[in-house]
Amino acid sequence: MRVLADSDRLQGLIDSLCGGIDRVITSKTTQNDTSEGWALVGVRSRGDVLAQRIAEKLGPDRFDGRVGTLDITLYRDDLSEIGPHPVVRTTEIDFPIDGLNIVLVDDVLMTGRSVKAALQSLMDLGRPRRVWLCVLVDRGGRELPIAPDFVGFDLSAGSAAALSPGEQVQVMLTPTDDRDAVMVFTQNEQEGANLD
Repeated sequence: MRVLADSDRLQGLIDSLCGGIDRVITSKTTQNDTSEGWALVGVRSRGDVLAQRIAEKLGPDRFDGRVGTLDITLYRDDLSEIGPHPVVRTTEIDFPIDGLNIVLVDDVLMTGRSVKAALQSLMDLGRPRRVWLCVLVDRGGRELPIAPDFVGFDLSAGSAAALSPGEQVQVMLTPTDDRDAVMVFTQNEQEGANLD
């Protein structure tokens, strides 16, 4: 197992994401943007923590308090593979999303299936003007034509930090986890360490 980013490096990645989001918000609000504003929505269970950190860093006025959490469990196409009793948590979006520019935040992007599930869930809640995708780690290995707008750490094939076959990535964020880190491990290491 190796640590790609400790807590300091991870904070730098989050700062970089904030800078990109801030630039887009600033450029869009100074042009003829007909949207109703901006919202930040994090995908459970670490995308929501990441979204809260981004909101705190950018300040409450950037999103007018519109920061929410999305649970995609029932929208996953692999629901039958999760187990007989999947844990379904609440979606906490207490604002109308119609006409908003939404920054959808997730910790790791790989196949694109979780993002597809998140988009389906969002569309059941309303019709946003546009959805921007922000991920802390792009793992690569896409099965669907989904690309992030904001990426903290690019581990996809062709990048300087590309993973080897068989390696997996895990993001750990407090308070969900006991520390902040981005780690890479093999399947055998994961089973031995009982990582989530």
